[in-house]
Amino acid sequence: MSNLDNGRSVSTIPTLGKYPLLDRVTTPDDLKNLSIDQLRQLASELRSETIDTVSTTGGHLGASLGVVELTIAMHAVFDTPDDKIIWDVGHQAYPHKILTGRRDRIRSLRQPGGLSGFTRRAESPYDPFGAAHSSTSISAGLGMAVAHHFQAEKDASYRERSVLAVIGDGSISAGMAYEAMNNAAVAGPGAKRLIVILNDNEMSIAPPVGSMSKYLSRLMTSRQFLGLRDLAGRFAKHLPSRLEHAAKRAEELTRGLIIGGTLFEELGFYYVGPVDGHDLTQLVPILRNLRDNNEGPILLHAITEKGRGYQPAESAGDKYHAVNLFNVVTGEQKKAPSGPPSYTSVMSRELLRCAGEDDRLVAITAAMPSGTGLDAFAKSYPERFFDVGIAEQHAVTFAAGMATEGLRPVCAIYSTFLQRAYDQVVHDVDLQNLPVRFMIDRAGLVGADGATHAGSFDLNYLCCLPNMVVMAPSDEIELTHMTATACAYDSGPIALRYPRGSGIGLDLPEKGEVLQIGVGRIVQEANTRPDQKRGVAILSLGTRLEESRKAADSLAAQGIPVTVADARFAKPVDTALIDRLAKRHDVFITLEEGAAGGFSSLVVRHLAETGQLDHVKFRPMALPDAYIDHNKPDAQYDEAGLTARHIVATAATALGVDIEAQSA
Repeated sequence: MSNLDNGRSVSTIPTLGKYPLLDRVTTPDDLKNLSIDQLRQLASELRSETIDTVSTTGGHLGASLGVVELTIAMHAVFDTPDDKIIWDVGHQAYPHKILTGRRDRIRSLRQPGGLSGFTRRAESPYDPFGAAHSSTSISAGLGMAVAHHFQAEKDASYRERSVLAVIGDGSISAGMAYEAMNNAAVAGPGAKRLIVILNDNEMSIAPPVGSMSKYLSRLMTSRQFLGLRDLAGRFAKHLPSRLEHAAKRAEELTRGLIIGGTLFEELGFYYVGPVDGHDLTQLVPILRNLRDNNEGPILLHAITEKGRGYQPAESAGDKYHAVNLFNVVTGEQKKAPSGPPSYTSVMSRELLRCAGEDDRLVAITAAMPSGTGLDAFAKSYPERFFDVGIAEQHAVTFAAGMATEGLRPVCAIYSTFLQRAYDQVVHDVDLQNLPVRFMIDRAGLVGADGATHAGSFDLNYLCCLPNMVVMAPSDEIELTHMTATACAYDSGPIALRYPRGSGIGLDLPEKGEVLQIGVGRIVQEANTRPDQKRGVAILSLGTRLEESRKAADSLAAQGIPVTVADARFAKPVDTALIDRLAKRHDVFITLEEGAAGGFSSLVVRHLAETGQLDHVKFRPMALPDAYIDHNKPDAQYDEAGLTARHIVATAATALGVDIEAQSA
C-alpha cells in the first residue's frame, strides 16, 4: 500500500479500508452526488469512526454523535467552505472535522500538537469561526452574512454566501443568542441568507433548565399540532405509497405553520420545524429548500438525540458528554489512577459542611452543577440550589440580588466563563460592595481543553476592583480553609480561585478555619541572621508552591539561602510580609498561575511606593503574553516557564550566579 491515499497518510488512518464510503470522502464535495441511501450508510460509518476516535483520545463524544446526520446533510447541500457553517461551542464538530480533510489527523484530537477539541480558524478553512464558549454563533453568523452582502453589492461577480449557525437548546438560553436574533430582523438584506439551526437534544451538559426548555417542549407536543398530524397521518395511509411519502415530507415543512405564532417568528425568523435531525430524507430536501429560499433569516428546529447510535452513550446520564479513553465494545471508560481528591471536590465538601451550619448559604451555577461540584449541594439542599442555565451574567446579578436581602450566595463558575459576566461583577456586585462569594474553578492552565478554557485572566480582572478580596490556595488544606473563609465573609465580594485536577495528597481537616483576610505565611525560612540581607525570597500565589519548594531545595543545595512564602491572598496583599521578604533578601521572586499584571503588579506597586524597589532585585513570574495550546498540564506549565527549574534559572540570573558551575 502506498504511503499516501488521496493525499492522506494511510498510516494515520487505522480504519482505512473498513468504511468504504467514508474512504471516498476527502472534502465535502465528495458528498454532492451521493444518494440518500448512500448518505445513510456514510452516517453509520462516520458515527463509528467518531466513536473509535474518541475512544483513543477522549473528548466530547455525545454531542458529536447527535449531529452526524445534520453534519452530512449540511455539507452535502451547501457549498462549503464558501458557504459558512458555524458550530456553537464547537465541541460537537468532530464529524465535521473528519469530513473536511482532517480524518488523517483526527486521532491527534486534543493531543499535544494535534487538532483542537473545538473549531479553530487557523486549523481549517472549513472552520470560519473559532468557538469554545457558547451562544456566539448567531452573532458571528449574522456578521458574516451582512459582510457577504456588502461584498456582493460592490462586486457583481461575487456569489453571495449562505451562513448556517448551529446552536444547541442549552446555548440558545443565553442572552447573547437573543440579542443576535433580535438584531437579525433589522440587519437588512444581508440577513436573508442566515439560517439558524436549533439542535434540540433536550440536553446540553446537564439536563436543561428554564422556560426555554419548556417552551421547546411545548412546540414539539402542541395538542393542536399533534391532533392535526394524527388526522393527516390517518388520511395519508389511504393514499398511494408515493403520495403518502410526499404527504409526510409536506407535514415536516408545514409543521411550524400548524403550530403558529412561535417566539422565533415574533423575533423575525421564518420558523421551520420541528424536524427529525436524524432523518436524512427530511434534512436534505429541507436544507435544499432553505438554501434556495433566500428569504431569511430562517430558524430550522431539528430534534436530535445526544449520544445517538452508541448504546452506552444513549443510556448514560450525561449521554457521554465528555469522556476519558474507553472500550468501544463495552463503553467502559478508563479510570484515572486513584489519588488525592480533586480541588473541586474539596471545595464541595467544605461548602456542604458550611451549608449544614448556615441556612443562609445558597449556591448558584450556570449550567455546570457537576463540573463545579455543586451537584452534591443540589442533592442535599435542593431548595437552596439554583442552576440558571448558560447565563453567567444573570447568575452574577441574581446572586447580587440575593445578597442585598441577607442571603449568602455562592456563585460557582469556571474562570474562563466568569469572563462573560465581568460587567456584572464590576457594576452589580463590586461597586455596591455586596457579599457574593465567587468559587472560581479551573483557574490557571487546564490541559486538553487548551487556551479557550484556561483560567488565565481572573487575577487581572478581579485584583483591580476596589472592594474585591481574592484568594488562591496552595494545596487542598488551604482550599478547605479558604472555602470556610469565603462562606463566613460578609464585608463585600470575595473570590476563591483554584485549579483543575487533584491536590497533593494531604489529609484534610474535619472543618476549615476562617483565615485572617490579607495575611500570608512563611513556609520555609532562609537560614540567615535577622540583620543580614542575603539570598532569594519566593512569594508564591496558588499551587505553584510545591515548585517553589523544589526550587528552594535546589538553590539551597548550592549554598543560596531561600525563603519561601505562601501569599494566600492576591488582594489585599500582605504588605508586612512583602516588606519582610524585600528587606532581608537580595532577590525577590513572585510566582502566579495567571497572566502578567495580576498579583505581581500589586506587589511591585507596594515596593515602588515604599522605595524598596531601589534595594531589591524584583523578578515577577507569570504566564507568558501568549495563549498556550492544549497539552498535558505539566507540559503547559513547563512551556509557560513556571516550574522549579525556571525559578532556579530566574534566581541565578538575578544573582549573577552560574548555577551549573557551582554544582560542578
